[in-house]
Amino acid sequence: MKRVSMRACMAVGQLIFSLLCTSAIAQTREKGPWWPHPIWGADDQAGASNWITPDKILEALQLVKTGKLYELGHVYEATMPLVGGRGFTFKFLRNSGPARGTNSAIFNSELLVTEIGQVGTQFDSFGHVGARMEMADGSTEDVYYNGFTGEEVYSGDGLMELGVEKVKPFVTRGLLVDIAAYKGRERLPAGYEVTLADVRGAFERQGMSENNVRPGDVLLFRYGWASLWKDESLNLMNSPGIGMEVAEWIVEKKVSIVGGDALVEVMPNPIPEIFAPVHQELVMKNGIFLLESVVLDELARDGATEFLFIFSPLRIKGATGSPGRPIAIR
Repeated sequence: MKRVSMRACMAVGQLIFSLLCTSAIAQTREKGPWWPHPIWGADDQAGASNWITPDKILEALQLVKTGKLYELGHVYEATMPLVGGRGFTFKFLRNSGPARGTNSAIFNSELLVTEIGQVGTQFDSFGHVGARMEMADGSTEDVYYNGFTGEEVYSGDGLMELGVEKVKPFVTRGLLVDIAAYKGRERLPAGYEVTLADVRGAFERQGMSENNVRPGDVLLFRYGWASLWKDESLNLMNSPGIGMEVAEWIVEKKVSIVGGDALVEVMPNPIPEIFAPVHQELVMKNGIFLLESVVLDELARDGATEFLFIFSPLRIKGATGSPGRPIAIR
C-alpha cells in the first residue's frame, strides 16, 4: 500500500477547510465553526492582544539587558513594493503664506493618499480578512472574526465593528525564528512552504525549543527576503512563508502576532483553488494578528533570538489594519 505523504494530508485538510468555509453547517450569527471565541467571548474585538496583560509586559521588560534597539519596519515611501494595485502618494505641502509673528514662524505639512493599513510593513487586523459563507437559513453572509457579519461591519466611513482601534498595544516577548539560516541559505526560494520540522529545526539551531513559546509571544519568521525590498524582481505574491501545518501549531501556542519578512504566508498557496487560508486560520478564526514585510536581518546578525517587542497600531477608527514602527530591544 502506498504511503500518503504528510504534505498530501495537509493539502486535503486545506481543501476540507475551504469547503467548510463556504457550506452550510448549521452556523448562525450566534454560533459557528469559529465563533464565539472560546476564551474572550462573543463580544470580543481585541483578539490575541488580550494576552498582553500587565504580567506579560513585566515579564517582557526583563529581557532588556543592553538597551540596543532594532528597527523592524521598512521606511514608508513611494518606491516601496506595492501589492495588488495599491498606491502610495505623498505630497509635501510647503508653507506658502506669510511668516507669522515677530519671530517669523513658518509651518509645513503633507498629504498622504494610500491604503493605509495594507502597504509596506503592515499590520493585518480583523476587518482585513473574512469568508463568504452560506448560513443555516440559506442566506449568504460575509463573516469575520468572532462571527461579526458584513451587515454589522461594513460602512463607507470605515468599519462599524472590528476596527483596528479596538486592538491593544503590544509590549511583549518577541522570538526570532530564522528559517533561512536553518536551511543554510541567504534566502528561501519563492513559493517555499515552511514546515513545522523547519520551525523546530530553527529553534534547535538557536538553542531553543518550541516549548519556549508562551501565550502572548510574537513570532517573527525570517525568510531572508528583506534584502530584496528595493529589488525590481521582488514579487511578494510569489514568496516563501508558512502554511496551514505551522498555522495550526501557532494557534496551539496562543501567539499574539506572527510576522515575516515577506507576507508571512506562503504565496501562492500550494493548492491553487484555495487563497490565503493561513490568513483565515490565524486572523479570522483565532484572532491572531499578522505583521507583514518586517526587517529581521540585524536581529539575525546579532543572534538576537529573544527580545522585548513593541508595536502599537494607529488608532484609526474603522480601519482594517495599520502601518507602524515595530521595534525590538535587547
